[in-house]
Amino acid sequence: MDLNHTVLPTTPLLRGARNLNSQRSVWEAVFTLLSVCGLAIIVSAISFGTDPTAATSSLHPLSENEFAQDIAFRNAYHSSPSSLLSSALSLPGRVRVASTVSPFHRAIKKSPASRRLQQQQHNLRGGQIATSAVIGQTFGWKDNLNVVEEKHQSLIKALVDKGQSHLFTGWAEPGVDDEKKRQMMQQLDDLDKAYPGGLLEYVSRSRDLLKEAMSGSNPLSGFVPSIPTGERLEAGSPRFMEMEAIGLSEAQNAAFVLVAGGLGERLGFSGIKISLPNELVTGKPYIQLYIENILALQQRGRVLGGNKELRLPLAIMTSGDTHEQTIKLLEDNDYFGMEKAQITLIQQQKVPALSDSSASIAVDPQNPYQVITKPHGHGDVHTLLHQSGIAKKWAGEGRKWILFFQDTNGLIFQAVPALIGVSKHLELEVNTLTVPRKPGESVGSICKLKHETSGKKLTVNVEYNQLEPLLKSTISPEGDVPDQSGFSPYPGNTNALVFRAEPYAATLESTGGLMPEFVNPKFKDDTKTAFKKPTRLECMMQDYPRLLSRDSRVGFTQLERWCCFAACKNNAADAASQFEKTGFAESASTAEAATYKMFADKLRQIGAHIAPSELKEFGGVPTQVGPKIVLSPSFAMTMEELKRKFLSPGKVTMSAKSTLHLDGRDIEVKSLDLDGTLIVKAAPGAHVVIDDLKVENEGWVLDPISGENGDSISEALRIRGYTLRKNGDQTTHIFTEPGHYRLRS
Repeated sequence: MDLNHTVLPTTPLLRGARNLNSQRSVWEAVFTLLSVCGLAIIVSAISFGTDPTAATSSLHPLSENEFAQDIAFRNAYHSSPSSLLSSALSLPGRVRVASTVSPFHRAIKKSPASRRLQQQQHNLRGGQIATSAVIGQTFGWKDNLNVVEEKHQSLIKALVDKGQSHLFTGWAEPGVDDEKKRQMMQQLDDLDKAYPGGLLEYVSRSRDLLKEAMSGSNPLSGFVPSIPTGERLEAGSPRFMEMEAIGLSEAQNAAFVLVAGGLGERLGFSGIKISLPNELVTGKPYIQLYIENILALQQRGRVLGGNKELRLPLAIMTSGDTHEQTIKLLEDNDYFGMEKAQITLIQQQKVPALSDSSASIAVDPQNPYQVITKPHGHGDVHTLLHQSGIAKKWAGEGRKWILFFQDTNGLIFQAVPALIGVSKHLELEVNTLTVPRKPGESVGSICKLKHETSGKKLTVNVEYNQLEPLLKSTISPEGDVPDQSGFSPYPGNTNALVFRAEPYAATLESTGGLMPEFVNPKFKDDTKTAFKKPTRLECMMQDYPRLLSRDSRVGFTQLERWCCFAACKNNAADAASQFEKTGFAESASTAEAATYKMFADKLRQIGAHIAPSELKEFGGVPTQVGPKIVLSPSFAMTMEELKRKFLSPGKVTMSAKSTLHLDGRDIEVKSLDLDGTLIVKAAPGAHVVIDDLKVENEGWVLDPISGENGDSISEALRIRGYTLRKNGDQTTHIFTEPGHYRLRS
């Protein structure tokens, strides 16, 4: 093993030796390396009676450059052995010092000290500072330029000019680890292409934002908050139904974007979150639920617009963690009924991590040929829609609206018609779906901000930990306090948004897809120069309005949480803790329960008699348990449609143990007495009327998972804390052929 590639362990004295900026630092580092490891080669050579300048005669002839180096070192040695060390210290400063090929240096490498150093290399490999302890010529980016492709040579030079030469100080001499060097340059090239403006722009923006972070500047300083433009709707009200009707018509001009870059690790689920079943009655994963809702809107759009060829597009933002699994999930399930051409996957890339306040791109301490990368945030969805040309394409096709939604909110499409309707009615460029928010609740809020001196206006998301001090310093000494509704006047952000397509595409074009960013470093100490761990720039999807002019119309639509928002993101322990603090567990069990309860509440609103639910614990998570009702989007998407499907809701009764699943656009319910499980599925053209039907059976039951059988149960069930026992005597009717059918006792 070559002495040139020895890795010395990190000690407190060595930790500062990586990014040296002065000659003095280099001297100190070399002395430290030699003294700590006991491997001062020159001293060792002398102690073993070796004249390193004498061992040259049998070696091959020197090149002109080698000869000059050899003479210099001979003179230094014979003048004074200690001066050889001084000569070495006067070399260009990097911690990594590699030997030359001169005979003089070969002799040094054959010294007993050198051999001992090579023998110990395996034990030293676990250290953190890569260096060559042999004194001689340094190897860095200039020496290795010809090792990499020509296009990568330009990138190296540009990065060095930008103060990133440390990226290459860990490189071995040419001929050693060359393939690893090329792989590193390919990684840097990919990072350069993925970020708008490239890595140089990333470093520049990082330095600016880190400077602000070090100074402690407040980005909201000088702004005064107020309530933004918006519409607060009550589900089932005439105004709500009016907005739904407008939105249902406008949806034929919509496109959809699903942000699905995350795994389910926080839930205790190892797969991608969109593969999780939203509920167990149908077992449909979130992605299937979303696609079926889009197809239901598409079918209604074809009727309303008279266009049988209408197809509503869906873009899915994935990440390196989810991309391949997403493709497989779609392909294995034939895209859940959607045409393959309607779905576009856009993969999010990571950005370089930053190791210090100078925005030095971080290199893996265990691998000098690997840059550390981290997620950039879901704001990348805007960048990707621009870079892929999708936003421009959709606007050019005449799409009017683009809906952005998250991966595990099973209730989102219950709000979509009203959300689009409000966007149309108020002529909003950006419209955020919001829910009532308790003061102090850990969720961002939508606020209108006006700067006291410049007059600049913004309607943006303000994080909960920023809102309180902002209010106290401006208009409300008490901070965020409830209004007469008992909630904060500043609505809670759900991160579901509707954008007007044409101005959105134009804004992305003008900004090059670059989003507002922030940095959140964790400093080691008050000097604010070193980080506890590498940081990175981040961006958020909801910060897009910061790019807009003061005249852009940005607002919100508020709906009650029960009918539009039920996140699935917490494992059982975290969910139980969050429930104690906020009353919202946001677990797999509570998200499923929210689906059943939402349909039950809607049926109650139109006059049906639905038994109430009760609170039970599964895995320590308080969960509502009652009638399990799932109405497919093909059956009904709006309150008006629901009323048309339940012709006499006063004649509909369901007990607490009931399970009802209706799937089909041509199903009607006149009267039903349900005490058990009823499943009715009807293909298009199969008209089914449920009239004077009484169903009584054992029904489907939620069985808690015990510790004894927990390990044998799938993760998708285990994270809920229960299984669904489907007793065999349920009543199921499936109609596959067109025709008219009546179900009655």
